[in-house]
Amino acid sequence: MPLRHLSQLLLLAAIWGASFLFLRVAVPTLGPAWLIAGRIGFAALFLGAVAALLRQDLPLGEWRHFLVLGLLNTALPFLAYGFAARQLNASLMSILNATAPIWGAIIMASLQRRLPARSVMLGLLLGMLGVAVLVGFDRVSGQPGAAWAIGACLGATLCYGLASSYAKLKASHLAPFQSAHGSMWGATLLVLPLLTVSSPAGSPTPLVWGAVLALAILCTGVAYLLYFRLVRDIGAASTLTVTFLIPIFGVLWGALLLGEHIGSNTLAGGLIILLGTALVTGFNPLARLRAAQPS
Repeated sequence: MPLRHLSQLLLLAAIWGASFLFLRVAVPTLGPAWLIAGRIGFAALFLGAVAALLRQDLPLGEWRHFLVLGLLNTALPFLAYGFAARQLNASLMSILNATAPIWGAIIMASLQRRLPARSVMLGLLLGMLGVAVLVGFDRVSGQPGAAWAIGACLGATLCYGLASSYAKLKASHLAPFQSAHGSMWGATLLVLPLLTVSSPAGSPTPLVWGAVLALAILCTGVAYLLYFRLVRDIGAASTLTVTFLIPIFGVLWGALLLGEHIGSNTLAGGLIILLGTALVTGFNPLARLRAAQPS
């Protein structure tokens, strides 16, 4: 992989890994509904401005797909992580996020009504074992309400798996940027009604506003553009390796900027989950390195 693409991949992982940090900063003041509404709304405006600059029209006739993708890929998982961020640290959330491809494999196998390959089955088992090690020995998981927060994170990654399957089976005709842009407006419409039944816990400080804007513009708008550029340049399979890098940065940002404790269970559970994800996705770094060498 060229150094330019590798640096872009690392940048994307660093940005997405930082999203859990920004959630932790802003959610105590705004609460999940107002925080996620701000994140999605500002991201939709940002992508709308980019679409206008690039002169890319939004196919409004595809509004049903935009609503479904907005629900599964944005509204529900973002709200779930917003709920979980009140209880869990950034490190734990970023590692649990790596289970998304595992859910995707389970969903596709169920839809196709056939058992996955042995390596995929082993990966699924390792993924479940990794989650058990990660949360079973984490001191945070013993606190009141932590089980619900962990369930919310796993529910978010389930939504990502459902969204990925839906995009492949029902919305593959849409251009990637169209899906990102349209689904963001769909998610905004779905989340806005929640603001009528909730209110922020306090007045946002400049730090909180900064976290919201960072989530919206950097972690959503810019990250989506960078992600789809990488898919175009190096392919979807290579871009998927960002899944393995996000937990590294999530743990790093949590430790450096929030002073989060990194226990042995965090490292062990994280490594097991990443190994399981590698088996599920068929990711083999040694094979990729051999393929990249000139013959």
